[in-house]
This record gives sequence, C-alpha cells and structure tokens, in this order.
Amino acid sequence: MDTIMENLREELMSKDSEFRELAREHGRFEARLTELASLAYPSDQEMLEESVLKKKKLAVKDQMQMILTRHSQSASTVH
Repeated sequence: MDTIMENLREELMSKDSEFRELAREHGRFEARLTELASLAYPSDQEMLEESVLKKKKLAVKDQMQMILTRHSQSASTVH
C-alpha cells in the first residue's frame, strides 16, 4: 500500500469511528479464520463457519475500501 493511502488509513483509524469498528471486526474475523485454519479435522459446522466468515470479512474489507476511496477523493478535490 502506498504511503498516502497508509497515512489516510491511520487517520481514519484515529478519527472515524465507523472505519475503526470495521477494522476491529475485520481483525476478529481474521483471528477466528486463523484458528479454524489450524484445525486438523474441522467439523462440518466449522467448515461452514469458515466459509461464512470469509464472506463477511470480504464484505467488511469492501466497506473499508469504500470509505478510504471516498476520503481519498474528497482530499484530492480539496487540494
């Protein structure tokens, strides 16, 4: 990720509660997916959970990207 986007991400983490909550949720999904991936013999329920979490994690990532893009575009129009 380039420096400008990384700086914007850090700024949003400190100032935008919606972005911050999405990032936390993304982290929780990632942590649980890591746990599930480490299972040698996951149950059917765990495999289903993994599939659902991957979709939710991607949806959250998309929401975060939309916020980043919106702020990036508004910052570029200000300059």
